[in-house]
Amino acid sequence: MVKRKPDPAKGTGKKPKDSDRRLYTDENPKDTVSIKFATPTDARKTVTKVKKINKPYARKIQILTVGEQRAKVMGKTKVASIFKKAKETLKSQKEKKDGKKGSRST
Repeated sequence: MVKRKPDPAKGTGKKPKDSDRRLYTDENPKDTVSIKFATPTDARKTVTKVKKINKPYARKIQILTVGEQRAKVMGKTKVASIFKKAKETLKSQKEKKDGKKGSRST
């Protein structure tokens, strides 16, 4: 019988050597943003939530990309297009915002 080592302390991101455990650990569950993409309505609600949350731009894009990729894999092209359009909107808003910042410094 092989004796298993206990999981390391929370936050280390490491797993015991030669172990298949802890393939994914949510280091901060309070920070997690749930993504629903079963229907186009769910996708729109998720997009609205992502746009309102106080997270960095990159995190918002990452969340929307996850939704888009999962929807594509499941064959939900309508839902995937909702996430894709939201990403494009966020990108264009960021470009406008960054453009305004650059024009003030001249």
